[in-house]
Amino acid sequence: MSNDFQSGSRSGYRAKRKKTNIILNSLIVIVLALIVIVAFSIFSSGDDQASKQTEPKTEEKQVAKQEDKEKDNTDKTENPADEDTAAEEEESEETAAPEDADESQAIVTEGDGSSNVVKTIENPSWQPVGTEQTGVHEPVYDDTSVDWQEMLKAISYATGLDQSSMTVYWLGRDKSTANASVGTVYSKETQEKYRVYITWVDGEGWKPTRVEELAELER
Repeated sequence: MSNDFQSGSRSGYRAKRKKTNIILNSLIVIVLALIVIVAFSIFSSGDDQASKQTEPKTEEKQVAKQEDKEKDNTDKTENPADEDTAAEEEESEETAAPEDADESQAIVTEGDGSSNVVKTIENPSWQPVGTEQTGVHEPVYDDTSVDWQEMLKAISYATGLDQSSMTVYWLGRDKSTANASVGTVYSKETQEKYRVYITWVDGEGWKPTRVEELAELER
């Protein structure tokens, strides 16, 4: 009888303890589940706020880009004078440079061998080389002057020699023609020698009239 009572007491204790453990474990699971739910809610809320904070910045950037683009278009529209000025400058540069001479129109006369002139070239397609000078013109034979540089430009144009490789042997007044000059030059690269006659055209600059290829350098 005593043994049965003790056995029943133990069984009841174990059952009670087992029930208590189940309740405790259930509570622990519930608590963990609540923690997970709360944590998820917090992180989800944080992501939403971050998204909300980021979206306006992206929109602001897009708006700023659009405004910059509109401003650029407005500047281009509102400043046609700048484009006109650039076009005029480009046109001025093109006008200042003479067109290439038509070599097919060149009249070449071979020398007779009794003079220093190897051959003479005259080309009606030669044009004035342009000028920066205004007013009454008087030839200036000073190698620092604008007039001198424009004379060299005309000589280079007529002979085809590059000014950087062209050496001036002599350049002065052509006494046989009013308002005209004559220069003798040679190429440092090819050793070609030329005497070039040029005449002044008011408002248009120096124009070549005759080129003589020389056997030896002389005025």
